[in-house]
Amino acid sequence: MSAKIARGTQTRSAPKGRGAGKGGSRKAPPRAVEALPLPAETVRKVSMWIFAGMLLALLLAVLTAFQIPQAAGLAAGEAVGEAGFAVKRVEIKGLNRMQRLPIYAVALDQPSMAMPLVDLDATRERLLRFGWVEEARVSRRLPDTLVVDIVERRPAAIWQHNQQLTLIDKAGVPLETVQLDAMPDLPLVIGPAANRHTGDLDQLVTAAPHLKPQLAGASWVGGRRWDLRFQSGEVLALPEGRETAQKALVQFARMDKMTQLLGRGLVRFDMRVPGKFIVRVSSQPGTVIPNEPTPPPPAPAQTGPVDPATVI
Repeated sequence: MSAKIARGTQTRSAPKGRGAGKGGSRKAPPRAVEALPLPAETVRKVSMWIFAGMLLALLLAVLTAFQIPQAAGLAAGEAVGEAGFAVKRVEIKGLNRMQRLPIYAVALDQPSMAMPLVDLDATRERLLRFGWVEEARVSRRLPDTLVVDIVERRPAAIWQHNQQLTLIDKAGVPLETVQLDAMPDLPLVIGPAANRHTGDLDQLVTAAPHLKPQLAGASWVGGRRWDLRFQSGEVLALPEGRETAQKALVQFARMDKMTQLLGRGLVRFDMRVPGKFIVRVSSQPGTVIPNEPTPPPPAPAQTGPVDPATVI
């Protein structure tokens, strides 16, 4: 009975794997590798390349920290300069009002005169700091010429502020100071921050071309509206707002064409109140525009004998 029990409890041995043989068993690859869609050998090669890339990036970082690439680039640039490619001439284009000496000083202010080492962008940025320079382009002309092309700003008005006269362009950029005895024939804008609104003033006056040649100056009042002064001495107070002021100026120009408001000895026109047109004269402030004088009636025809003494 004991023998039967022993045979009944005997366990079967596990089947041998396919890799088992005379030469012994081969190790199975890890389950994570088996789960990848690529062969195990390809995965190993990719891992080696990634590791090599990391080592290369680390090496470049170390070289950059010690400025080894920069030093090599500077050495190569200096070698090119010694071979004859160095700045010997500066050609300047586009100057009308500016002096050439400051442009030469900026163009030649380089850490190295070797053509490959000239910093074109930095040179351009320094040129743009001049008030007269609106745009600048800097380029190399091999073997030894640096070309500087300047676009100057155009004067548009004279700005009077803090008892000083300054020439400005249409964008309000200050260009240079102006002496009172040498003022150019340009409109005069007066008031704090009036220069920043010169472009708006130009668009405003352009809407009334009949009045533009007669404009002598303008005052930026309260940071919100314009007072226009004409060459004949009158002042026109415009309302606030670009569109409202433009409509008022166009209306004034139409009235001036019809009744000749300018040049009649009037002092001030006020159009700030909608629907009202107030005129001030020198002798009676606040009165309306005086009517044109009525011509005297013609003398009646003489029917009697003519006195010889009255004949011319």
